[in-house]
Amino acid sequence: MELTDARPEDCPELLVLQRCCWVQEAVLNDTLDIPALHETLEDVRDWTKTWSVWVLRQDHRLIGAVRARLDGDCWELGRLMVAPDLAGRGLGRRLLAHAEAQAPAEARRFALFTGARSTRNIALYQRAGYRLTDAPAPGGHIAGAVYLEKDVTLREKPGPAA
Repeated sequence: MELTDARPEDCPELLVLQRCCWVQEAVLNDTLDIPALHETLEDVRDWTKTWSVWVLRQDHRLIGAVRARLDGDCWELGRLMVAPDLAGRGLGRRLLAHAEAQAPAEARRFALFTGARSTRNIALYQRAGYRLTDAPAPGGHIAGAVYLEKDVTLREKPGPAA
């Protein structure tokens, strides 16, 4: 497996993986009001220009990805996704640890959102030291989403390079 920075040519595969992953979230959370399900290829291309994005490949297949960006003193993580057929193998944790390790020195906390009924995601984040808390600013996120945060001093150690 190879974990690298996303490249422009990864965008079509990112869009496909994103749809595969967020269909499951839509079913779990009983809503289609999930931006990741409605984004176009151009939307994905746009956010790869404004976020740091990493992709995980096995052979030539894109099997996971995560994005992050600094907002004030918060390293905001998002679009953590693993191919559904490979879920439960530690790939999400590896992507999370990698994204955390990339946080700039001025970051003081990590933050992310997930669906309130996404128990597997919530458990992953809580095992990594995140805690459920109130979002700092109301609105702007999916109805039914929960906000998790952790102090940057509790960052995960990245897994071994493969």
